[in-house]
Amino acid sequence: MSERITAPRIFQLKQDRTKIVCATAYDALEASLLDEAGVDLILVGDSVASVKLGLANTVFATLEMMVHHTAAAARGVERALVVGDLPFGSYQSSVSQCVDSASKLMQAGARAVKLEGDFPDRVAALTHAGIPTMGHLGMTPQSVNKFGGHRVQAKDADGAASLLASALELQQAGAFAIVLELVPSEVARSVTEALSIPTIGIGAGPYCSGEVQVWSDLLGLGTRTYKHAKPYLSGRELILGALRQYAAEVREGKFPSEDNSF
Repeated sequence: MSERITAPRIFQLKQDRTKIVCATAYDALEASLLDEAGVDLILVGDSVASVKLGLANTVFATLEMMVHHTAAAARGVERALVVGDLPFGSYQSSVSQCVDSASKLMQAGARAVKLEGDFPDRVAALTHAGIPTMGHLGMTPQSVNKFGGHRVQAKDADGAASLLASALELQQAGAFAIVLELVPSEVARSVTEALSIPTIGIGAGPYCSGEVQVWSDLLGLGTRTYKHAKPYLSGRELILGALRQYAAEVREGKFPSEDNSF
């Protein structure tokens, strides 16, 4: 087994000018496949709410959900860094609430956590508690109702300056990396160059220290496509074809055969 990747190792990858590969996973099977493929960082995202559970958006993810899926994904990983997402309502109220919630994710099997927004006091407290923490700026999906949808952020000079200031605050507080979501590529480039810690982009162009993508988008499993994503497999068509063949063979009496019998 290759040496386990840690938060300090993720930091070092930027110093070595090595791109960081990240993807979401929600259970042991998905996580094990990403781990075997050599992904550096596996994010157990609160996107589980919409991707897996059919809910409208990530606001509906709960801490109990995230503990459950973090534990499942962690069981499938030997090498990659497993990061558990702190969901909406699990850290905003107070620093103590944040540390308590993050502790539950760590005890479930995460080896780092991620939170959204400009919360340097939470990041500092988590770091002090020994919990490696990623930030998340730009389009923060838990604030989708405030933004009025999933919209590109930091499109003007003021927005870009505010984003950079928030990123520097999170770095100073102890974040080991920051996700930048749906921001112009040149803004992401400026932030990445200004920080010593890595940036992980999604819809943020090619200049970040690494990239994160959602499992189902990578494999082409959904019915929608997104500008910021690239399907590497026509997974939905392949799976539907296989399932239709299974259904046909059962109805026609071709499966199970003697070869599948005891």
